[in-house]
Amino acid sequence: MEIRLACDIQKDSVVDGPGIRTVIWTQGCPHHCKFCHNPETHSFKGGKVVWVSDVIKEIENSELQDGITFSGGDPMMQPIPCMEIAKRCKELGLNIWCYTGFLFEELLEKPDCVEFLKYVDALVDGKFENDLKSYSAKFRGSKNQRIINVKASLKKKKAVCFREYIVK
Repeated sequence: MEIRLACDIQKDSVVDGPGIRTVIWTQGCPHHCKFCHNPETHSFKGGKVVWVSDVIKEIENSELQDGITFSGGDPMMQPIPCMEIAKRCKELGLNIWCYTGFLFEELLEKPDCVEFLKYVDALVDGKFENDLKSYSAKFRGSKNQRIINVKASLKKKKAVCFREYIVK
């Protein structure tokens, strides 16, 4: 199975979720948020196509990583290959975060996305809104974005945010 990535896998990130993380930057995003910090990831034809198995091998060979973060682009545009990577990461004991411009409620209507979400611990949802940009919104670009406890949310079929990340 293949996945289209924007760039090489980034190791040792400390800004894309808690702890030391490996970030998978997917290519392709339909949202085109104004002032997006990754506009080069918008094209669905950009980046490079790689084998999911190669991404998994690179993660397996990584050391001292606490988790994996899917970002982009929008990983929900490639939920099945992302799910395959996430499934193996769970077996390795890694926690999984995912950033998306879609709202959690919209993803519930997309069966492939729901399957991927079953392996995700935290979902940062919502489009970046420059008018709501905030440096106090931990792990987010704007205050409208939520950090969702995916397991609790799937169980309740509604978004349940992690309390420790709520910005007043």
